Amino acid sequence: MTELVERLPESAAKPLRAILKFMRLFVAAGGLLMAVTFFVVVIIRYGFAGNLFAYEEWLLAISFWTFFFGAALAGERKSHINADILGVVLGDGKLAWWRGSVVYLIEIVIGAYIVYWCYLAVESEILAYPLWERTTALKIPAIFPRAAIMTGFALMTIFNGIYFVLHLIDGPSAYHTPHPEEEDA
Repeated sequence: MTELVERLPESAAKPLRAILKFMRLFVAAGGLLMAVTFFVVVIIRYGFAGNLFAYEEWLLAISFWTFFFGAALAGERKSHINADILGVVLGDGKLAWWRGSVVYLIEIVIGAYIVYWCYLAVESEILAYPLWERTTALKIPAIFPRAAIMTGFALMTIFNGIYFVLHLIDGPSAYHTPHPEEEDA
């Protein structure tokens, strides 16, 4: 587990561990399913000159969940691509802590805004029942990929919120790296 789960109280860490475990299993199974499906498609298409009917539709729905669970897992581990030049320039200390606070706040506000719009998309699908937007062949409702997008962004925003609270708890002193002359004193 990451620092995130280890630093939470057990009452919050236990359900979060279960959610993370489910997401990891889903991402692993989804990746395997995609690989096996494409392998089977190639064999059927080029080996037997056939076609696997509408595999794109159900695989795309699963791919949305796999992708956004993977994005949420990256958010939980803080492993998204980051071009933080300002953090390098500022180094350590109080200014770096304030910069981190501002970055977390911006990420949370943007994440909440995206989750809100995702919620509106899911809500519009629910309200349109029974006239849901559906895929052509298998009639898979569009609510499934939209719910995946909303869930992924909601989890990323929640993880950012937790990291922000931990950042505040740590305070600026956590960003101070002692210099060699300070250690000798």
